[in-house]
Amino acid sequence: MSSTEASDDLSGPMQNIPATYAKAKRQYQQLLDRLTPHMLYRWLGTAGLVGVFELRILYSQGWYIVCYAHAIYILNLLLAFLQPKFDPSLQDDLMADELEEGGEDGARSPLPSARDDEFRPFVRRLPEWQFWLSTTRSTLICFFLTFSEVFDVPVYWPILVMYFCVLFVLTMRRQLQHMIKYRYVPFDWGRKTRYGATH
Repeated sequence: MSSTEASDDLSGPMQNIPATYAKAKRQYQQLLDRLTPHMLYRWLGTAGLVGVFELRILYSQGWYIVCYAHAIYILNLLLAFLQPKFDPSLQDDLMADELEEGGEDGARSPLPSARDDEFRPFVRRLPEWQFWLSTTRSTLICFFLTFSEVFDVPVYWPILVMYFCVLFVLTMRRQLQHMIKYRYVPFDWGRKTRYGATH
């Protein structure tokens, strides 16, 4: 057997790895594409997954630090989901700086204001799809981390719970103040769009 035949035999199975990876990636993307329009079922599934993860933490009486890191990560995602893509406070600062320098009032806020009544939809910093996908992935990762003793760091869990509750209240209060100050609502559940209505 020559050395070229031996190298061909070794490269045969190795050549299948990129093709298998590409096929798995395509199938994963097809699954995500099929899940996209079913928002309610996606979130119900993720809520069930988070519930199973929390039950795992409660019954095992461990991995509190993993649970705390997961909660902080989801809080961070929630804040990005509630915030506009272009922060109006930064826009106002830029407009004030531009006016002080003698420039025109050309910069426009991404949110509707009293200065102009043109409708502009609310654009989130983190889209709903990315929020769901990141939440689901992080929950799965944290769930599998609970099967390794390496991540079961002994901590006094009531302090973590209290710290998270204080952090949640303070952050949500600041977010609500921001929403009230710049008059935007990140949800459109109760709004109805009318076309061709006469005033």
